[in-house]
Amino acid sequence: MLTKKNPEFEIGRNSGIYFAIGLNLMLFFSWQALEYKTFDKEEAEIEIVSMEAQTELDIPIVHINAPPPPPPPVAVSENIQIVEDVEDVIESVMESTETNQNEAIADKQKVIGIGEVKVEVVEEEVEVAFAVIEDVPVFPGCEGLSKAATKDCFQKKVQEHVLKNFKYPETALSLGIQGRVSVIFIIDGKGHTVGVRSRGPDKILEQEAERIISLLPTMQPGKQRGKPVKVSYAVPIYFKYDDGI
Repeated sequence: MLTKKNPEFEIGRNSGIYFAIGLNLMLFFSWQALEYKTFDKEEAEIEIVSMEAQTELDIPIVHINAPPPPPPPVAVSENIQIVEDVEDVIESVMESTETNQNEAIADKQKVIGIGEVKVEVVEEEVEVAFAVIEDVPVFPGCEGLSKAATKDCFQKKVQEHVLKNFKYPETALSLGIQGRVSVIFIIDGKGHTVGVRSRGPDKILEQEAERIISLLPTMQPGKQRGKPVKVSYAVPIYFKYDDGI
């Protein structure tokens, strides 16, 4: 014999209603939690703002006495008086400035004396290259030698002078600048070193090379046909440093 359940005690009979009520309650509590707001309860310090009245400077009004306007221009009436032309005008005679044949012949008859002619001798400054000069400049310490020996002595003394006064610029060392500088200079008719020019990889090396050459001593000037002349000479100066230092 099967037992019958009492419908009043059926547990799942109203489960849908309970589920709907519970879902609504959860949504309500969730909405209240999202809308909940909190505030700081600490008392805020109220500061007093002091407002100082700013005084405005009263700028006095200066009245400038403007000069009165200039008076209107006064119309000047011109009285034109007609005068009869009674004076005789003397016309100027235009004379020709061209010479004729008689004047030209008269000028040729004038004889110029020799004493009236002044001849001014102008000496030309000749510049000769060192390779073709007859008598090369004599460097101090090379006196009394033959022409070939004097030439070799000059070149040797110039090299010794460069080595003696050589100084590598610190700026060029720090920048790693090196290379060959060609220096051209002139020994004038008095034995002085002038017209020093150079060409190299950088201006710093060119200035140092020109400084070395400008320290050359005074020499006996070179001669061409027995007369002192300018002698041009070129010397290369090498600036090179050791990377291992």
